[in-house]
Amino acid sequence: MLPKRARDLKTADLAALIRKLDFGPTLSDEAATELAANSIVLDLRRRRFIYKAGDPADSLYAIVQGRIKLCRIDPVSKREAVIDILSEGSLFGESALYSSAGRRENCAVAYANSRLLQIPAGEFQKGMVGNNQLHDYTFRLIGQRLQNAERRLADFALNAIPARLDRLLADFSDRYGVPEREGVLIDIPLPHREIASIVGSTRESVTVRLNAMRREGTIEFVNRRILVKRPESLVHQNGLATDEGLVRELQPL
Repeated sequence: MLPKRARDLKTADLAALIRKLDFGPTLSDEAATELAANSIVLDLRRRRFIYKAGDPADSLYAIVQGRIKLCRIDPVSKREAVIDILSEGSLFGESALYSSAGRRENCAVAYANSRLLQIPAGEFQKGMVGNNQLHDYTFRLIGQRLQNAERRLADFALNAIPARLDRLLADFSDRYGVPEREGVLIDIPLPHREIASIVGSTRESVTVRLNAMRREGTIEFVNRRILVKRPESLVHQNGLATDEGLVRELQPL
């Protein structure tokens, strides 16, 4: 259950939420209170859109609770390409800071019941101007996500589906993994069609590959989740930086 209804949260409550976000440690109490006073809390059920392609890019969002899927949907075929799945604490919608058209190019969807903080782009920019740490954090985050996108594009061009799938499981094991006696449990539901969208394949091909990995003893399926039984067998040298790794890198000294 989400604590308190959104309309019952006061500025002090929002400031406390902001302090727990990935960029929270970069803010002074005054800056956190200023952002809180100009932000809105949104509670969304799973599969609800936060924004769609073509919507105004006028706000950034931070995940207080839940997970968000970033994707692009072809307007004709309606096929979906998943860009990433972000967890609690993450900042997204940063295109509001640099979009020349002022419109979204991608979509953001609640991957689970979620609580978000919506921060107007102008207010966030004011915070960046007054706080060098927040400024540096934001631009390094944008740069890292661009670098990840470029690496993923190269992965699509140079590697076959099995290698892409191995890299995805290695990445998600690091980001969402929970240690278990038999291995590492990726603690988010991952339908085969979702995995296929991420690695640029078909659901049928992903199912065949995952079943082969299960027979090999590399993975097991547990309540719609994947247990990686032999993490060392996956390709870890993928050069992909996760948001969690970036947060550690950006922690203020």
